[in-house]
Amino acid sequence: MGTTRMLRAGAVLAAALAAPAAMAQDADPQAIVAGQFAIGGNHSGVRASGAKGTCVSGTFTPTPEAAGLSKAPHFAKPTPMTARFSMGGSNPKISDKTKPVTRGFSMRFKDTSGDFVLVFISAPVFGSKTPQQLLDALTVRLPGPDGKPDAEKVKAFVAANPETTRQAAWLNARPVPASFAGVDYWGVHAYTLTDAKGQPSVMRLKAAAAAGQLGLSDDELKAKPDSFYADELKDRLAKGPATFDLVGILAQPGDPTNDATAAWPEESRKTVKLGTVAVAAIEPASTCDAATFDPVVDVPDGVAGPADDPMFAIRSPAYAVSLSRRSQ
Repeated sequence: MGTTRMLRAGAVLAAALAAPAAMAQDADPQAIVAGQFAIGGNHSGVRASGAKGTCVSGTFTPTPEAAGLSKAPHFAKPTPMTARFSMGGSNPKISDKTKPVTRGFSMRFKDTSGDFVLVFISAPVFGSKTPQQLLDALTVRLPGPDGKPDAEKVKAFVAANPETTRQAAWLNARPVPASFAGVDYWGVHAYTLTDAKGQPSVMRLKAAAAAGQLGLSDDELKAKPDSFYADELKDRLAKGPATFDLVGILAQPGDPTNDATAAWPEESRKTVKLGTVAVAAIEPASTCDAATFDPVVDVPDGVAGPADDPMFAIRSPAYAVSLSRRSQ
């Protein structure tokens, strides 16, 4: 990472942290994106999150139950889909063998009325509850003069913010996925689906892999190159589509809709299958780079993201900042 870029990123973060207390909850998206890039090495022309990935296409086929829960046209008939699997973070050279990093699955269901975008990760929880907490987490992990973060600062932050450890704990307790198509993905935010009569249903969404949970043993992992997901997916799709069930996990009273670090206990929640996501082919990166996968903006009538979750709201401006930097 260049020293000049590092200093610039640090300066942006420092300015955000010095903002008045009233603004602290609304952490500057530019500071967040600068921090993400600084942590990942300040590579140019890439995303602040999910820099390394594979673009694909396919189809979403809804179930009759989905049409009964939401008036969105995407739940009324099959729609073409563009999607992207990715590794978390802004480092495009990250190893596919990295364990404590989420795999991402961003989907764009296309309809003449407008697109429907979902952004999922391979853990049921996010790593931060608020944008300010995310900014603080990035700040304490900025590399120092020796190229490493201050271990004591990180330790103190984690002790004061234990909820930020839940995602890493989930990932570390499971093997590294053997395939982008062999792991489940969650939309960690609560969605409200509304039917034609105005009846709402609150749920979290999940893409459950039809292939099951395909994990690598330690020996299998050692034998893999640092970049194997793209080739594995190419070989898999040559034999047929990779499919996922889009599932709604229905909320019960008391389930938080404003905290993406808090999991809903799926084993005690009712679920409904909303459709099947079928990934059929790999596409050029430019197909997915043509537009940002923005789940805040690209939602149809009949679907709404959480109004009280600050981590959902920050996505749109942060993605815009990331896109601006990627386009430079």
